[in-house]
Amino acid sequence: MNSKVTNDLTDLRYLRFGYSRRSSGTAGTLLKAQQDINGLRLYYKASSYDPVNGFVGHESVNELISDRLFNLLGIKHVSYDLINALIVVDNKEYNTYLCVSQNFRKRRESKMAFDLFYENMRNEGEDVLSFCSRFGFIQDIYQMIVADYLIINRDRHGANIEVLYDPESKSYRLAPIFDNGFSLLFSCRNDDDITHFDPLKDYRVQCFFGSESLKKNIDLIPVENLPVLNKLKKEDKEILFDGLSSIITRKHISKIWETISERYSIYESICIERRS
Repeated sequence: MNSKVTNDLTDLRYLRFGYSRRSSGTAGTLLKAQQDINGLRLYYKASSYDPVNGFVGHESVNELISDRLFNLLGIKHVSYDLINALIVVDNKEYNTYLCVSQNFRKRRESKMAFDLFYENMRNEGEDVLSFCSRFGFIQDIYQMIVADYLIINRDRHGANIEVLYDPESKSYRLAPIFDNGFSLLFSCRNDDDITHFDPLKDYRVQCFFGSESLKKNIDLIPVENLPVLNKLKKEDKEILFDGLSSIITRKHISKIWETISERYSIYESICIERRS
């Protein structure tokens, strides 16, 4: 089911937004809030906030686009909706768009940031990918590597990956992919930035389990483990950007589609070349 865009204004002035790294599914540095409704926990995340200029980024929109892309390609991830909300930050009211997700933990499960889990559970001298293989996470990590390459995710630090533990079965699983806002054209603030944005540049990134190069991280995946994705088609553009034409510009949409489709084509070529 496609993630939704709600343009009708939702009054969330009663929520307290702040910077937190402790909320499951919302680790990072953007303004966040959470609430429980009839036993369901919801997480809200805003785009980049500037105390002088207000909300200036597109990170929340990127979460929605990434959600839709991963749905199309068959990549496991946390689902996000986008809502138009009235909130209060620093005693001032703002009308902005927020992305909303639900708690992805099952009943009884506890969670831990991946960097802490690795620090506590690794064997002496064990590298991250070997560690992931030992715990059965490796194919999920490979899929995450490809997902981050496609959307140019610059911020896959150790708290943007989580491990979930079920005490009843004494088993661990990797959380579905979340926190994809620092991706695509998040740093572009105007049309000139968008015009000069290079979709194929190998941007320097933060990646806990790989290198600072998204392209080199693809090379970490053995040929037999390269994730097989669903086919991305031209008509998928309409699905990706449904309801967004009044939120980001046509030029912005065009550049994001160019970025995703070109990087997808390169990944397809890499798979064909390495498997031949």
